[in-house]
Amino acid sequence: MTSYTLSKASPAKSRSDAVVVGVVRTDQGPRLAAGAEDVTAAYGRRLRPLLTALGVTGDPGETHVVPTTDAVTTPLLVLVGLGDAAAETDPAAVRRAAGAAARAATNAATVALALPATTPALVTAVVEGHALGGYRFTTYRRDTRTEDTRANEVVVLTDGPRRADLQQACEDAQVVARAVAATRDWVNTPPVDLTPPLFADAVVAAHQAATKGRGAPRIEITVHDEAALAELGCGGILGVGAGSSAPPRLVELTYEPADPVAHLALVGKGITFDSGGLSLKPGGSMTTMKSDMAGAAAVVQATLAIAELGLPVRISAFAPMAENMVSGSATRPGDVLRLYGGTTVEISNTDAEGRLVLADALARAVELEPDVVLDVATLTGAMVVALGDRVSGVMGTEATVADVVAAATSAGEAMWPMPLPDEMRERVRSSKVADLAQHDWVRWGGGLFAGAFLREFTGDVPWAHLDIAGPSFHSGGPAGHLTAGGTGAAVPTLVAYARHLAATRGATAADTAAGTAAG
Repeated sequence: MTSYTLSKASPAKSRSDAVVVGVVRTDQGPRLAAGAEDVTAAYGRRLRPLLTALGVTGDPGETHVVPTTDAVTTPLLVLVGLGDAAAETDPAAVRRAAGAAARAATNAATVALALPATTPALVTAVVEGHALGGYRFTTYRRDTRTEDTRANEVVVLTDGPRRADLQQACEDAQVVARAVAATRDWVNTPPVDLTPPLFADAVVAAHQAATKGRGAPRIEITVHDEAALAELGCGGILGVGAGSSAPPRLVELTYEPADPVAHLALVGKGITFDSGGLSLKPGGSMTTMKSDMAGAAAVVQATLAIAELGLPVRISAFAPMAENMVSGSATRPGDVLRLYGGTTVEISNTDAEGRLVLADALARAVELEPDVVLDVATLTGAMVVALGDRVSGVMGTEATVADVVAAATSAGEAMWPMPLPDEMRERVRSSKVADLAQHDWVRWGGGLFAGAFLREFTGDVPWAHLDIAGPSFHSGGPAGHLTAGGTGAAVPTLVAYARHLAATRGATAADTAAGTAAG
């Protein structure tokens, strides 16, 4: 695993195998970005003709690898475009640039990153972007050595390497990047090797690794098998998994810090493969359905990251896992399932299965009376139609939605608030034979209907639903810090939201204590 440290070394005098510098566009032509002032000075008047000869524009994601002269000591200079000059202070732009640079500086054992890194947010962007832009999934490659070209050591060059806030940002960013990479690994795993029982085993193994050793966080784990699910009355999870030879599971994790200031419940959809069930998907639509467990993967890895970071927030995480397959035992359209807590649901489309497993888990989560519950799911194609494949939709309690979107922005993820109109409640309660309708075949507002269905299981607890159907899997070529396949969507946002809770609830508790003492 690549290690990242901070240094004040001059990029022009770096002994690293490669030095990465940013390029921005200006009216006078491209120039090197903040962090590369020493390189600019070292090249002097030779720099502008060099950039012109190479065709450098500074456009986002543009990369050029330049063998150096006596101007700088590193053998290779990697130029990466940031965009306009304003991008020098934009963590999102810096994150994308660092990711692109990671793929350009291959076969360099040591790399120095001379990108803008003057604030904690920028340091976080540089580390996360570079770590994730260089991600490779090589488990199924014959020769992994030819696939993994990441550096062993990376130095982030900054004027404040001893500043505590920058050092903390560097360390924390590596924790989040590892969690995102682990999520990507699970999402990229072929579904035959990550059935619900195997996925549960993988979570158990990750839990054991996270809680091993002196000083490790205390995290409790429970795995409910099909017999336990039947005893609990989790009819949604059992109904979705009824057609598969691989039985369903429900994994529950609890992180209990010493002095929690808030309690956050996380619920993630874990459909390890979605054929659509008897409402069968077209063949072409199944090719990426191994990613339908991305929500559960994100929730689990975010929980482990929050625990490793030691945030003072109690986490109760729920990962319902099932495989939606076709067989004589599969749930049929027209069936009625009784979910956890007793609510009955009429099934009309077995390809709208995610909301059923989430309903069981949400009902269990709200029983714990958390301060907030967030669910994460690759839930609807309708959300992809509405927002595209790079933006997640967020709906739920208004204040909670606003806080989630703000957390996403700070974490470098694109999320957009979506409404839950009153008429959706009428559609969800339109069944003639059960308490709720799972689906109603109305063409419009499918993503909103799904959110309204989930709302029925959240009670009075502040709640937000994150539909990551688009951003969870990247089908195209690498772009910025995104690589092909699973993206680890929502992990950074969940960690950032937990930080928000810790800060706001901690401040409230401190104010209350101060007022009590004064009284």
